[in-house]
Amino acid sequence: MEPTTATEFTQVFRDVLNYPIFTLGARVLTLALIGKFFLLFGGVILMVRVVTRIFLARALSRTSMDPSLQFATIKIAGYCLIVLGGYVALNLVGVELSSLAVLAGAVGVGLGFGLQNITNNFICGIIILAERPVKLGDRVEVANVAGRVTRISLRSTTVVTNDNIAIIVPNSDFITQTVTNWSHGDPRVRIRIPFGVAYGTDTDKLTTVLMEIAANDPQVLKTPEPALFFDGFGDSSLNFELAVWTQELASSPRRFRSQINFAIDRALRAHGIEIPFPQRDLHIRSGTLQVKQKPDLDASA
Repeated sequence: MEPTTATEFTQVFRDVLNYPIFTLGARVLTLALIGKFFLLFGGVILMVRVVTRIFLARALSRTSMDPSLQFATIKIAGYCLIVLGGYVALNLVGVELSSLAVLAGAVGVGLGFGLQNITNNFICGIIILAERPVKLGDRVEVANVAGRVTRISLRSTTVVTNDNIAIIVPNSDFITQTVTNWSHGDPRVRIRIPFGVAYGTDTDKLTTVLMEIAANDPQVLKTPEPALFFDGFGDSSLNFELAVWTQELASSPRRFRSQINFAIDRALRAHGIEIPFPQRDLHIRSGTLQVKQKPDLDASA
């Protein structure tokens, strides 16, 4: 009885695996073929990870290629290998691509209507990896998000702010919106810090003080040289603008601005240079101005 039962169980298992589920072109798909396809495709994904992360990454790391370009190359090569592996897996299970034309058309219609945002982000991700307007490590500002790029995938890009908050930004925002990339090309940028001093201030002395502030800050570049601009005559102050070059805007822009502002405030106080408050002068051209004093409630009591 036991051998018969085992044989019957094996026969039932084979019948289940070979049971026709649906027909794709001239090929009848069974559970066995579907399982074989997924097993082959899983092996392809595993092989792609080994090739890209071990062999390709090590080979590119020994070249003088930019790290962001290495990352883009690895990503694109990985996706190409997955597509090629899927094609090979389909051929091994006997499915011809011509038989998938109707299915591909239906999927295309679904992508066009229901998955258009995902498709848009996917295509934008390929553009970002190919053209590299944004690279790993760049400091960017897009869609009211400012931070450093830590990961670029085909659907989204991860931006980490100075508060260590990871924000997932869709790739389409980097293509359709205006992006400020502080690290693109030359990392040196010029920052302008406006401030005002009281009328009557010795401007030559002020220039000397501000140039000393710029010279003593280790994060201010010596070349190009810093400059002090006389911006104009304000209502209550002489308006100036200190312009300095730095590379810190790629890492800590707010801290750098605050540091310069503190230095300006300390220097102006030390040299007796006044930062005025807004003020207005009232002139009475005719008539008299009567000033009424409030009655003293304690005295009347």
